[in-house]
Amino acid sequence: MDNSVNQRVIDLLLVEDNPGDIELAREALKESKILCTLNVVRDGAAALAYLHKEGDYVHAARPDLILLDINLPKENGQEVLKEIKEDEELRNIPVVILTMSDAEQDVLKAYRLHANCYIKKPADFSQFVDILRSIENFWFTIVTLPSIGGKER
Repeated sequence: MDNSVNQRVIDLLLVEDNPGDIELAREALKESKILCTLNVVRDGAAALAYLHKEGDYVHAARPDLILLDINLPKENGQEVLKEIKEDEELRNIPVVILTMSDAEQDVLKAYRLHANCYIKKPADFSQFVDILRSIENFWFTIVTLPSIGGKER
């Protein structure tokens, strides 16, 4: 297995409005074997500003992976996902829907909008940690991703 991905910092963008879930993600990633930076925005409009490097986010790092909640204030996660996947500069960034919703219409819509995967958040911390570790392992050690914006993978 190629460990070259472990030699650089992975940039994760978490789009989440729940402070408890943000803290769970931070805690879970502290135990990560992969060097990563967790960047957090709390609503859909901020996510799009971050991705387009607008306003306060002009110097934002381009994420290697986006963890996106569906139920967000301002623009919801599905609107954010739609814009990401329609934008030629952003569409190659993997988007993992990480949400409390397991409604069939939400799952179907996310995949129709080209989400890379859909995961229902567990309420239990240890299960949440396991899911984040699985996401990291899958996307950054198993999967081969294209270079994005000139970033070496």
